[in-house]
Amino acid sequence: METLNAVFSAINDVVWGPLMLILLLGVGVYLQLGLKLLPIRKLGAGFSLLWKGRKAEKGDEEEGEISPFNALMTSLSATVGTGNIAGVATAIFLGGPGAVFWMWITALVGMATKFSEAVLAVRYREVDAAGDHVGGPMYYIRNGLGKKWAWLGGLFAFFGAVAAFGIGNTVQSNSVADGLSESLGMPHWLTGVIIMLLAGAVILGGIKRIAKVAGKLVPVMAIAYIVCGLLVLIINIDHVGAALGLIFGHAFTPVSAAGGFAGAAVAKAIQYGVARGVFSNEAGLGSAPIAHAAAQTKNPVRQGLVAMLGTFIDTIIVCSVTALAILTSTEWTSGETGAALTAMAFDGALPGIGQYVVSFALAVFAFTTILGWAFYGEKCFEYLFGVASIKIYRVVYILAILVGAVAPLEFVWLMASVFNAMMAIPNLIALALLSPVVFKLTNDHFAGKTVLPGEDLDDKR
Repeated sequence: METLNAVFSAINDVVWGPLMLILLLGVGVYLQLGLKLLPIRKLGAGFSLLWKGRKAEKGDEEEGEISPFNALMTSLSATVGTGNIAGVATAIFLGGPGAVFWMWITALVGMATKFSEAVLAVRYREVDAAGDHVGGPMYYIRNGLGKKWAWLGGLFAFFGAVAAFGIGNTVQSNSVADGLSESLGMPHWLTGVIIMLLAGAVILGGIKRIAKVAGKLVPVMAIAYIVCGLLVLIINIDHVGAALGLIFGHAFTPVSAAGGFAGAAVAKAIQYGVARGVFSNEAGLGSAPIAHAAAQTKNPVRQGLVAMLGTFIDTIIVCSVTALAILTSTEWTSGETGAALTAMAFDGALPGIGQYVVSFALAVFAFTTILGWAFYGEKCFEYLFGVASIKIYRVVYILAILVGAVAPLEFVWLMASVFNAMMAIPNLIALALLSPVVFKLTNDHFAGKTVLPGEDLDDKR
C-alpha cells in the first residue's frame, strides 16, 4: 500500500501540476475567445432558457429522456458537493484569500468549456440498445473525430467509470459520515447504511428517477444554503468590504502568515484556486455533458446555454457565498481547514445553528453528488461493455457507498484525484479538435440557421 501511495502521489503531482492547469485554462480561454465571450454575454438568455426548460419544447419530447432543466439539475447534483463547502475552505487555507479570485477566473473561463461540452454532447449523441439517448466525451470523440480516435473515447470511459467510485461515491459518503459523527454523534456505519438505502432506491430507477429527485432536491438545498450564507454576510456586513479587498489584493501579492494560517505565495493562490475551482464545477472534466446528452432538445446550442449555468451557479454563486462567509469571520486564520472551517465561520455568525446548517448542507450535497456520478459512471461503463452491464455497475456502486462511509480513504482520495485528471485529458483534446464544430453550430444558431441532426460537419472542422 505504501508503494501504491507513492506511485499515485507521484502521478497526482504530475497530472494536477502546472501543465494540467495551463491546459484547462488554455482550452477554456481559447473556447471563450472563439465564442467571442458569448457564454458571458448570453448569461441572461441562459437563465431564461433554464426557466422555460422545465418542460421540453413541443416536438422535442422524444429527443431525450429528461427536460433541459432536469439535465442541468442532474449535472449540478454531481458538481454542487463537498467542493463548495470543504473545497473552498481548503483553497483559502492553502492558497490564501487570493485563491478565491482564481476560482472565479476559472469559472468564467469554464463557462465556455461547459457550453462547448454540452453542444458536442447533444450534436454527437446516440440512441443505445435500450432506446435511451447517450452521449458525452466518449461519443463525441468517436462520432466527431472518427473511429480512429475511438481508443481515446475508451480511455475517457474507463477513467470515468473508475473515478465515479472515488470522487462521486466513497469520498462523498465518508465526508457525510465524518460530519454527522462530529455534529450528531451518529456512527459511521449507520450513516453508510442510510445513504446506501436512499441512494439505491433512486439509482436503480435510472436517469429519469435520478433527474426527478435532483430536479427537486438540488434547487431547494442550494437556495437554502445560499440564503443562510447571505444571512451570515448580512450579520458580518461590516467585514464584507475587507474580505473582497483580501481576495483581490492577494490574487497578485503574497499573503503573510497570521495566527494558524501559514501564509501563501501568489503561485499557491493560482494553483489552489484553479485546482479547487475545477474540482468544484468540473468544467473540462467531461462529466456534465453525459447528463446533458439525455436532454429533450433538438438544439445543441440551446442546451449549451443551459449547461454553462452549472459553472456559474456552482462557483460564482455557491462557492462565493462560502468563501465570503469564511473571510468575513475571524476563523480563516485559525489554522482550521475543510468543512470544519466553513462550519466555524457559519457558527460564528449563527451561534448554535451555523454548524448544523453546514453539516446538513454537506450531507444533502454529497448525497446528490452520489446520484449524479452514479449516472456518469454507468454510462461510461455502458460505453465499454454494453447496456447489459449497467445493472451490475449499479449494484457494485451502491455497495461501495457503505464501504466509503466506514473505511479510511486517504488512498481513495488520491486515486480519485488522479483519475479525475485522466478524464480531463481526452476531453480537452477533443474540445480543442472539435472547436470549429462548436463555433459553426453557435454562429448558425444565432444567425437563424438550422443544423439538422444528420448533417455532416466533418468538412467544417
